[in-house]
Amino acid sequence: MLRPSDRPLDSDPADAASEDAVEPSAPPSSAHMTRRSRSRKSAKTLAKLFVLDTNVLMHDPTSLFRFEEHDVFLPIGTLEELDSNKKGLSDVARNARQASRFLDEIVSSVAGSTAADIRAGIALTPRAGEAPAGRLFLQTEAVNGELPATLAIGKTDNQILSVVRHLQGREPQRQVILVSKDINMRIKARALGLAAEDYYNDKVLEDTDLLYTGARRLGTDFWDTHGKDMESWKKDGHTYYRVRGPLVPQLHLNEFVYDESGDRPLYALVKEISGRIAVLETLRDYSHAKNSVWGINARNREQNFALNLLMNPSVDFITLAGQAGTGKTLMTLAAALTQVLDEKRYNEIIVTRVTVPLGEDIGFLPGTEEEKMTPWMGALEDNLDVLNATDASGGEWGRAATRDLVRSRIRIKSLNFMRGRTFISKFLIIDEAQNLTPKQMKTLITRAGPGTKVVCLGNIAQIDTPYLTEGSSGLTYVVDRFKDWSHSGHLTLTRGERSRLADHAAEVL
Repeated sequence: MLRPSDRPLDSDPADAASEDAVEPSAPPSSAHMTRRSRSRKSAKTLAKLFVLDTNVLMHDPTSLFRFEEHDVFLPIGTLEELDSNKKGLSDVARNARQASRFLDEIVSSVAGSTAADIRAGIALTPRAGEAPAGRLFLQTEAVNGELPATLAIGKTDNQILSVVRHLQGREPQRQVILVSKDINMRIKARALGLAAEDYYNDKVLEDTDLLYTGARRLGTDFWDTHGKDMESWKKDGHTYYRVRGPLVPQLHLNEFVYDESGDRPLYALVKEISGRIAVLETLRDYSHAKNSVWGINARNREQNFALNLLMNPSVDFITLAGQAGTGKTLMTLAAALTQVLDEKRYNEIIVTRVTVPLGEDIGFLPGTEEEKMTPWMGALEDNLDVLNATDASGGEWGRAATRDLVRSRIRIKSLNFMRGRTFISKFLIIDEAQNLTPKQMKTLITRAGPGTKVVCLGNIAQIDTPYLTEGSSGLTYVVDRFKDWSHSGHLTLTRGERSRLADHAAEVL
């Protein structure tokens, strides 16, 4: 749900500096203060009225049903912009068409609805089938909000602002709030003394510092508080510990825990959780040369954690986040080649990514689908060169494999042709996943068939897709939604290993 507040927490600094309302310059009389206090008291009991900008509906068509007990108002300008943006094959056009279909269902649900019925408001039933909550109001008459003469009358944004001011004057007893994804639209609204907020429902987290990292350092008193009745045993080369204590309810399945305070450090994975009892499984040491993966060894603690996830056959979905140079792509590709060519656990590697340019678009690219995607796969080519240059390449197949053989097992696919496909026994790598929307992420992950592993790589600090933020990225979305599933794992890598120049640049620039 949109979380309205007295002062919206927008991501743009300019938004945070502006106010929701303009206070009167002169002190009001006592009678005016009494009337205003009564008005505020009644406003708390009345449902708020949210006026939706077009970009909210084109970003999330289901936003109509996301305001719970509050009411939604759609100006004529919003409907006209929906109509003008409905043509095409882009996500924006699809969302505009879906929003129009939702509106048609809502209006058609009232048998014999007239202009008077629409003016009185139509009950909104959430899509899950719960009891009706707020109501939908459509603009049924021309309004004059008396905006400043400097604002062009013919511009749709200014028409919507005029409607908001008109509603604010018509219904002073309750809050009228403009909801827009457009930062400049919100700034203009607040400059006119109108309440304006961003659309928050698509944000998984307000503060990305709270994003699940996948690893936890155990306190120095952990064994004193959790190891009194501890049980331990060995199985398949791993040591297991059953611990009990107050920290257990805060843990997540497949979360890494470590304790480096003693002479023998502990690195383990949370295997099971039942109430205040957890089972910890020790990890395989991929920093040792005998456990190299296609000639690659872990250079730090986090890379060791990541390789344990990538090489674990019981983990079907993995997300690796981190800054540039932390080894996400190299480790993933090495693990994929080992499990495809050496262990034959999967029969093919599929690599895809969203094609969002960093600078100006260079235009159409020639060739087949794979040839068109090749310029976007520079990271893949660079890491293949590193893996092919290693002397010990992880097994008999790896040592004998030529560059052509390795490439014959890698398929580069475009996101545009993923819908409707099913991948069976594939190792699917989704690169630059931070540029995907939650809907696109769902489309890709649901392509996985039996025996397929999906790995998402990305850096939420480098988002190039318009309207996406660190809190609303598809990568953030899946990290939060999958963190308690026993067949998924996540890790945020922070230590760069590319070069001393790259590490220093990441810190100071």
